[in-house]
Amino acid sequence: MTLFKTKFFYILVLAVVLCNCKSEQKHEFGSTISINTEDIQNGKLIFEQKCSPCHNFKQDAIGPNLSGITKEVNAKWIKEFIKNPFKMVSKNDARAKVLKQKYKIYMPGFPDFSEKEYEELLSYMNSYTEKAVSNLNNLKNSMDNPIIDTLIYSDTKANIEFVAQVPASGKNPSLARINKLECTRNSGRLFINDLRGMLYEIKDSQPKLYMRISEYHDNFIHEPGLGTGFGSFAFHPDFEKNGLFYTSHSEKPEINKADFPLPDSIPTKLQWVVKEWRSEDTKSPNFKGSIREILRIDFVTIMHGIQEIAFNPYSSKNDPDYGMLYIGVGDGGAVVQGFPKIALHGGAQVWGTILRINPKANTSENGNYGIPTDNPFINTKNKKGEIWASGLRNPNRISWNAKGQMFASDIGHKVTEEVNLIEPGKFYGWPIREGKFVVDPFGNQSLAYPLPKNDVDYAVTYPVIQYDHDDGTAISGGFFSNRAPFKGKYIFGDIPEGIVYIADLSKTNSDQRNIKKLHLVYKGKQTDFGQLTKKTRIDLRLGQDCDGNIYMFTKADGKIYKIKSE
Repeated sequence: MTLFKTKFFYILVLAVVLCNCKSEQKHEFGSTISINTEDIQNGKLIFEQKCSPCHNFKQDAIGPNLSGITKEVNAKWIKEFIKNPFKMVSKNDARAKVLKQKYKIYMPGFPDFSEKEYEELLSYMNSYTEKAVSNLNNLKNSMDNPIIDTLIYSDTKANIEFVAQVPASGKNPSLARINKLECTRNSGRLFINDLRGMLYEIKDSQPKLYMRISEYHDNFIHEPGLGTGFGSFAFHPDFEKNGLFYTSHSEKPEINKADFPLPDSIPTKLQWVVKEWRSEDTKSPNFKGSIREILRIDFVTIMHGIQEIAFNPYSSKNDPDYGMLYIGVGDGGAVVQGFPKIALHGGAQVWGTILRINPKANTSENGNYGIPTDNPFINTKNKKGEIWASGLRNPNRISWNAKGQMFASDIGHKVTEEVNLIEPGKFYGWPIREGKFVVDPFGNQSLAYPLPKNDVDYAVTYPVIQYDHDDGTAISGGFFSNRAPFKGKYIFGDIPEGIVYIADLSKTNSDQRNIKKLHLVYKGKQTDFGQLTKKTRIDLRLGQDCDGNIYMFTKADGKIYKIKSE
């Protein structure tokens, strides 16, 4: 189907939907929905827990702006869609198909809501009766499809083998919220975390519980599910001697004062906390020891917190980077919630940055960590000395190549997904850029615009690779393979779609579309994670062990696979 015919088809579908809506206006959509104050408040709680990560009432986010939805669409349709969006699309429901086409991913269904909960949720949604429209004319010459071509598959295929099954930590998808896999540098022990609070050691193809965060923190929260919980962990390069490892997790905001608070006028949804754990016996299969807090940050939503902390695995003891902890701090969803200045701070705050600290020193303002003297802004007025790089929306994974170069994947909003070569002091564009395109943080952030003629004045460092939402939805981050047939290549994935990609980042000034998809082969048959998990939302993540093997694992079924080396 040509591009013209494709566009014409969706215009026709939209017209059908709109006509149907007009013909049904006599039913006065929303007129039967409860306006009881208690129902609205209960619905607000449900929305904040289950829906707010993807939707709001101001503008499009991961999903559509929901203001006015109950006046446009039959309440029965809304409930059926919330129950099972995939079923609605598979039944060729016109509106559901248009939503899937526009937003690229399937919304997770909520079939376990009671009828009362559906009604309360509708009551809250119905309280936003007027459609909020973002300013569509704030900039000129918006681009309908910024990246026209789509990615092709590599001729080389990845043979994978099953490694382990992580136990389910919940009754509903995702069954196991496995998020990061990492090894201890000297012993090579392999660990994986579940966002619901567990840290497992993978031993003899079996996950063994090492520790559970909730046993040590009464304020620990892992719901609502998107972007909360036990985010990341990192073992100190001297773990075998000093017993130190570090974690990030989310907590209720009302209890403790943050080291980096939001402005007084902005409510705090939760806090992310980085902690240091000291094991009494580094060879023990279970943690026993002491814990201390490193830092605490306020966030305006449950999204884009601290999903990554890491040490440079290629640094040696004589290297100034040895033992320095990198912390990826997202923008907290501030921009899409109407607080763009939280992220557009010019280095004066920590949101949307990668921090670099010395966890064993005490020169910070709270005295719990040190600020390395070779950090780029250590003596710069009106900038945080902890900042290593800024202008990132959600730096969800950090990795290094054999040369010691640092790369970070950054989950985009509506335009692109990207990987950046991270260098000290650089600004990577968010929220005025997404990929190599202009976005307007004060207007409709879903629109992309070409770079201005004076782009150099903005001092933006652009990604080494990028792809748009024709080829995926949210980048998972990746690692550099040191095994044939992918030696030296960067292997990464897309979280919801479960697509696996390969890129050559050895030439960092090369084409930003230097990416190919990878076919997977399991037990001699070509497959993909949709077939392996039998799910529409995969929730794919990648990890790497101390021998350089790359692993792939999914929240959809809690299974871990490894790429076979040749």
